[in-house]
Amino acid sequence: MWKTEDAPEETNSDSFQQVKQRLKDRSKKVAQTKDLLSKQAVKTKEILSKQAVKIAKQAEEHESFISKVTHLLGVLSFGGFCFLLGARPQDIRYVYCLFYVIFVPLRWIYYRFKKWHYYLLDFCYYANTIFLVHLLLYPKNEKLFMVCFSFAEGPLAWALIIWRCSLVFSSLDKLVSVLIHLLPGIVFFTIRWWDPATFAAMHPEGTSHRVSWPYVEDRSYLWKWLFIVPLCAYTLWQILYFLIVNVLRRQRLLRDPEVMTSYRELSKKAQKANNLWWRLSGLLGDQNRLLMYILLQGLFTVATMALTVPIFLSYELHVIFQVLKVSATAWNGGSFLLDVMPKQVILKEKKKSEMQPVQPQQEPSEILPENTTQAENSAESELSLLGHSFCVTKD
Repeated sequence: MWKTEDAPEETNSDSFQQVKQRLKDRSKKVAQTKDLLSKQAVKTKEILSKQAVKIAKQAEEHESFISKVTHLLGVLSFGGFCFLLGARPQDIRYVYCLFYVIFVPLRWIYYRFKKWHYYLLDFCYYANTIFLVHLLLYPKNEKLFMVCFSFAEGPLAWALIIWRCSLVFSSLDKLVSVLIHLLPGIVFFTIRWWDPATFAAMHPEGTSHRVSWPYVEDRSYLWKWLFIVPLCAYTLWQILYFLIVNVLRRQRLLRDPEVMTSYRELSKKAQKANNLWWRLSGLLGDQNRLLMYILLQGLFTVATMALTVPIFLSYELHVIFQVLKVSATAWNGGSFLLDVMPKQVILKEKKKSEMQPVQPQQEPSEILPENTTQAENSAESELSLLGHSFCVTKD
């Protein structure tokens, strides 16, 4: 009787030990698998991180190389332009025309990709197109010359100073922006004072001495072609710009806020800085900021065009104004390189560090005991249930 009763107990004990051993083996395999997966995950993250750093480094090297090439070409071009300005001032107009027909179409392609193409409807491009027509088709038209002179040494020239354009040779975009505003004034300065053909017109043989070219009959004639007519041409541009951007393309701009215009960019920067321009544009209320922007731009144009009259009459004043424009752009370029660019580099490095993958807080050696403990806990719970069933069976 006793032997028959002990046999089931020994069998149950052996089965219990076998199940317990199997569960321990399974928990070890689970822990080993998790350890292997965690190590593989860490290794994969390290590989991806190294590849990301390598790609970023290659991009920085490529960008640095492009900037160096642009800086080299910019400096050489500037030196060549200065030489040509002294050696053959009559050919400066053709250098400007070549620059315009090459870089403005390229800028349109680049701006179209960036959704900035509405910038090419600004007054500076409108004026530069008129300059091109005058220099290539009507170079001897004195009245058209005076209109172009007013545009070049009026709104375009003062925009370099007011809007802080920067002469940075390593940035093609900034360089083109400066030259679009600066080159026309230099071209019309050379035509006005240094061009040999102009000298011949000033002192024609066999005729009475002419004081200047173009020939100015009186002050009313001067104000008409340097102020009134250019102002009418500016008003025509303003009407066309408003109809195209704010009427014909209004829905397109409302659908896509990423499409930029001059008003959008200036208002965004002014609002962020809360500067004088933003406060002035809000004098008539937020709903009339566009109207105030047009009025302020009109006042700026009227004031700068009026200043072209004394500049046109005085060689000394005109030379001083040329030096002022070049000095302002060079100063702004130095401020950009020494003040703005280091801040951009710091911000870029900060963003790069934020984008790097976060390293796991636990080492693989620390993961193994935790996984083993979890497996053992689950095994003990299963064994307790199995033991409970054994007890029930035994009873």
